[in-house]
Amino acid sequence: MSRRYDREFKLEASRLALEPGNTATSVEQRLGISQGCISRWRREFRENGEDAFPGRGHLPAHEEELKSLRRENERLRRERDILKKAMAIFTEDPYRYTGS
Repeated sequence: MSRRYDREFKLEASRLALEPGNTATSVEQRLGISQGCISRWRREFRENGEDAFPGRGHLPAHEEELKSLRRENERLRRERDILKKAMAIFTEDPYRYTGS
């Protein structure tokens, strides 16, 4: 079973490994984390910046924005469809159903 570490722990462990006299391996051993974790965490932070380590159940900011925009797009489509139906109803010939 793998342990989960929060964002602050990952950032602090990565920072410790950069201090003079420390190596990633020595920090991993002292903290009791798996070998290679700090290198992976540094790479993720380098690649994703502030979006790195979003946490369980959280999406990176750009994915959260995309999800939000898709929801808004769907809502706008539904509203458009309702307005189209309403326009069709209001533009019908009122004498069409008189029965004459």
